[in-house]
Amino acid sequence: MAIKRSTRVLSEMSMSSMTDIVFLLLIFFLVTSTLVNPNALKLMLPKSTGQVSAKATVSVSIKDWGNDRYTYHINGSETPETYGEVEDELVTLLQNEEDPTFSIYSDETVPVKEIVAMMNIAKRNHYKVILATQPE
Repeated sequence: MAIKRSTRVLSEMSMSSMTDIVFLLLIFFLVTSTLVNPNALKLMLPKSTGQVSAKATVSVSIKDWGNDRYTYHINGSETPETYGEVEDELVTLLQNEEDPTFSIYSDETVPVKEIVAMMNIAKRNHYKVILATQPE
């Protein structure tokens, strides 16, 4: 005797609960991503027409010597320093400062990567940076 079932087992699954979970996760990540504070440099970029309230105690000048060679001069010194020496010199000069700040003076022909390299030194040592500009 063949007994047949009157109900069949459905192998389908409702996806409405899965979409609810994905939607809630999406909202959660969107809200938390706005709360994350990126680890950025604290820069004080002065406007060309105004003054900056912070006083830099040390200045670093970057000059282009051609052929992708650049010299670094600390506090207007005539003797150029290499990039490796600049960080050690800055640490020595700014170690006793309460609010260590240095300014970057660069020639117009110096690429941005050299200026960013100086900013990375400031970030590593928790210094503030002022990028010097000329008045308009």
